[in-house]
Amino acid sequence: MAACGWRGLVWSTSPADTARQQALAVWQARTWQRPCWVSSTPPEKAGQTWLPPAKARTRLGGEHDLIVFDAASEAGFDADAFGALSGTLRAGGLLLLLLPPAVGDRAASHYLARLRERLAQAKDAVFWTPGEPLRLPELAADGPRPLPDSGDPDCLTRDQRQAVERLVGLRRRRPLVITADRGRGKSAALGIACARLLNEGQEKIWVTAPRLVAVEALFERLVALRPQGQRHGGRFDDEGGGCVEFVAPDELSARVERGEAGGQGSWLLVDEAAAIPAALLGQWLEAFPRIAFATTVHGYEGSGRGFALRFRARLERQTPDWRECHLAAPIRWAEGDPLERLVDDLLLLDAEPPGVTSKPLQERDWQPEALAGDEPALRQIFGLLVQAHYRTSPADLQRLLDAPELRVRTLTDGSHTQAVAVCADEGGFAPELADKVARGERRLPGHLLAQSLAAHAGCREALTARLRRVQRISVHPQRRREGLGARLLAGEREAAREAGVDLLGASFGAEPGLLAFWRSQGFRTVRLGLSRETSTGEHAVMVVAPLTAMGQSLCATLTRRFHALLPVLLAFELAGLEPEVALVLLAEGERAELDEAAWRDLDDVAHGHREPALARLALQRLICRAAVVGRQDPELAWLAAWAFQGRDIAWLAARAGVEGRRQVMARMRNLVATLLADESRAG
Repeated sequence: MAACGWRGLVWSTSPADTARQQALAVWQARTWQRPCWVSSTPPEKAGQTWLPPAKARTRLGGEHDLIVFDAASEAGFDADAFGALSGTLRAGGLLLLLLPPAVGDRAASHYLARLRERLAQAKDAVFWTPGEPLRLPELAADGPRPLPDSGDPDCLTRDQRQAVERLVGLRRRRPLVITADRGRGKSAALGIACARLLNEGQEKIWVTAPRLVAVEALFERLVALRPQGQRHGGRFDDEGGGCVEFVAPDELSARVERGEAGGQGSWLLVDEAAAIPAALLGQWLEAFPRIAFATTVHGYEGSGRGFALRFRARLERQTPDWRECHLAAPIRWAEGDPLERLVDDLLLLDAEPPGVTSKPLQERDWQPEALAGDEPALRQIFGLLVQAHYRTSPADLQRLLDAPELRVRTLTDGSHTQAVAVCADEGGFAPELADKVARGERRLPGHLLAQSLAAHAGCREALTARLRRVQRISVHPQRRREGLGARLLAGEREAAREAGVDLLGASFGAEPGLLAFWRSQGFRTVRLGLSRETSTGEHAVMVVAPLTAMGQSLCATLTRRFHALLPVLLAFELAGLEPEVALVLLAEGERAELDEAAWRDLDDVAHGHREPALARLALQRLICRAAVVGRQDPELAWLAAWAFQGRDIAWLAARAGVEGRRQVMARMRNLVATLLADESRAG
């Protein structure tokens, strides 16, 4: 394996004690340079090299030549940890995977059953049966495969050289998107580019990623190429006076808002962009004239394909001259590495959506056992889910096959799946337990919607009622806007009604387009998170649609409470919410009445010199009336930002492209006059 520049996998299915003895024998058979033992509890003689699965990401950026991954113990198989650590194994390294035998209660895992089946079919994997000799596969290659000359002394591949050249030559408002599978040297390319930019006199380069360890390779290359500089954690100070500074995404966003980062002449390099909320990426796209996004295509922490699909539209809209660069040649191991191919297959990291079909589509409900046993269908379904949500991880596949409460429904012609919905049942608890959850004394994992409505909206009935939550819904990229998503929801709604479910609901990042889709399907907003979600960078919104008489009553109560509270929240906790989102939410409320006094106040603002703040209540009613009847435009959102969220003159002027209070007031009065004219025409 070392001669070929490859890595290998040995797997075994044994009882936990036997499995550990097998692994210890390998552990002690030679002096490993960088071994790592992954298990829920430390084994004998592993010492400081033991790592619990939850800490797997702390090893990113490092390298190992032996990894023992113990999934035979009670903790089971952690797909995310397996995916993360497999990429740290260097050429010639060995991954020893311990799985429980396919007997007893553990046999109920459809995920593990599929894992064993795929491993048994893998020609490059070694199966180790205790007491029997090893049967080693025949390697296709017969010697080492040297990398071709890159033409650059600092770069190991031509791909990497090209990426560095494009990074150093980055032009204003022409973002660069670098994509690569793992082990292709994209982070190192960022480090080489930083070194060359500092050498050319660049004073400041901002760097961000989900965590500092993700850019360890960047700083390693930077230190190696600029040895006279000094590194202190996430900051590198060059001898020439320039610096490269890592800032975590949330802190970088805060600095941009305060005007402490970004602006003319600023540079930003974003690594593992697929694992960062799209809202933050969009903010940085506006703030930094020169910016590059690097992301893993088939990753343990997020999908670069989903990132590209979701973020491409924003790039086209804001910076249509953006460029793309792909790194294909591996660096950490040689081309044709059997472990990379095997891990991709086991975790479905290479799953893609199927081709498009014009045949009639039928709905199908999948049982976990059937889905685990139909590899082509599973690949298509997971491929659709990945491209719809770029934070899809290997653990999502595990939940898809093993979570007992999940339901999977597809639209397929029998061989081409074109849309998929994943739902989960929640609620149905005793009133006493619901009361404890509402008071914050208990938590119920897996009941996100019901628990949140009980704990945050004060609705105990949400836990005693039966709810079904749509966790994911995905339509083939080439078949969107054909009504397939609506058809899936309609089928799920009918099935839920027949099963006696009271409410069908969903939770997602608040975004005007998504809110409009769910509203068009008869769903009403019942809760909005007060802070941004770490995973999306957006405020989580919850919507429901009633299916029974009890559901009707619940929905009416929840929506009434939400809309009564919304104006107060917008003035305080949600003052920073995107005005476009606020406007969509306000449009769901009842159409406020305008009495004679309100009309007079509004006329005084529009055609006189009345201070708008002294007619704020009338203006709020006018805005809501316009939103309810369907007006959703930037001007109305701008006015709502002032009327409901108290945005200041500086913000209003910047957003409207005008200068000073006088011009802001003139624009505001003109808009109020237009809205009043619309009201008069409508009668």
